[in-house]
Amino acid sequence: MTPREAVIQTAASFPFKGYMSTALERRCSALNVATTVCRHLPTGARILDFGSGPCEKSAIVQLLGYKCSAFDDLQDDWHKLPGNKERILEFARQSGVQFHVASEGSWPFERESFDMVMLHDVLEHSHDSPRILLGRLLELCKSGGYLFVTVPNAVNLRKRIAVCLGKTNYQRFELFYWYPVPWRGHVREYVRGDLEKLAEYCQVEILELRGCDHMLEKVPGPLKPFYLAFTDLFDGLKDSWALVVRKPKDWQAQILSRSDIEANLRKNCGYQYES
Repeated sequence: MTPREAVIQTAASFPFKGYMSTALERRCSALNVATTVCRHLPTGARILDFGSGPCEKSAIVQLLGYKCSAFDDLQDDWHKLPGNKERILEFARQSGVQFHVASEGSWPFERESFDMVMLHDVLEHSHDSPRILLGRLLELCKSGGYLFVTVPNAVNLRKRIAVCLGKTNYQRFELFYWYPVPWRGHVREYVRGDLEKLAEYCQVEILELRGCDHMLEKVPGPLKPFYLAFTDLFDGLKDSWALVVRKPKDWQAQILSRSDIEANLRKNCGYQYES
């Protein structure tokens, strides 16, 4: 089965109609994830989809012959609508994905038990530094395993134009204003330099760092060919980033002393830290 066939088959059985409406696009997030996984891993490899949401990407990867586990707290507002959580869990079960609902406490995974950990549209929702989370996820990767991250591009072409016109580069104010507490939307989006620094700080090897097309449905149809031609030349203008890194065989989590943390903070913020 090809990645595109897996995407189409999953979209046909997915229980939330319209959610995967872009699955038939020539380029889409689901197809990008599937082809990237196939490029780096042989079938049968173990994959964790962390922050999987309704499990559509996990199901595609499972259909391609991988052993996929999914992990999410299912606490987005729409997840809580009557019956939605049950529909997600049943879809995962029918797809052969082992779904673990996140709760406070220890994670149900052993160290170095996955060939790849995926985080798709996760990091931008965090209110805290990704440092601790990524360290824990890298501990779950086997030596020589992969971390595969996708995030929205904070400076994509649409946002640059919007700012020049005096409009916002954040999510719509109506969504932010009316969303139930706590806010589960985007907190900090990323640029290329952020992801390069992230890999450096995590002490991992970058294999891929590229702009990608995950939100083409937002581009008006007649403009789409011109948009793709232009952003293919300048991929820093694409709507999202894809980052694939490899965990070195001698990897250890980086632990900084309080004095080292203060030294970093002293260089990068206005607060006064005494030596």
